Amino acid sequence: MTTTLRVSPSTAVIPVHAVWGAAAGLVGGVGFGIWMSVSRPMMDTAMITMVAGLLGSTNAVVGWLIHLSIALFAGIGFGVLLGEFAQRLVPAVVLGLAYGAVWWTVGALWIMPANLGMPVFEWNDVTSSSLGGHLVFGLLAGLTFSLVARAAGNRTDRTTG
Repeated sequence: MTTTLRVSPSTAVIPVHAVWGAAAGLVGGVGFGIWMSVSRPMMDTAMITMVAGLLGSTNAVVGWLIHLSIALFAGIGFGVLLGEFAQRLVPAVVLGLAYGAVWWTVGALWIMPANLGMPVFEWNDVTSSSLGGHLVFGLLAGLTFSLVARAAGNRTDRTTG
């Protein structure tokens, strides 16, 4: 059974797992964004500026905005698809790491290089560093989702008991 949250009397009901996933995605996205801001696997270029290249920019702020938007979307997807199974710590971490690896395969090995005119599904310094960042994203997203679920469960237990 899915728990829902009414944002206001005039808005639609939002599945709670999507809300928790959004928070988890942003936390994971900040961790991954820091990774990309300090990682320079190619000619002293920060990976975050490579993300900005998706919109034809080299500005790190643009890269952060694109990256956090993707992280928010990915986090909502995590909550909707896996939230039912990710409420306890260990399953959340395992699912988060697997989810990060899936996003690495789809995003870093396929979509991003294809959009930047680079070879797809190629192992190199950029994609190997990106794998580490995607695993950081998944780890932090899974941990955050589990902690938010636990906090919400504790709050619910106190109000109903």
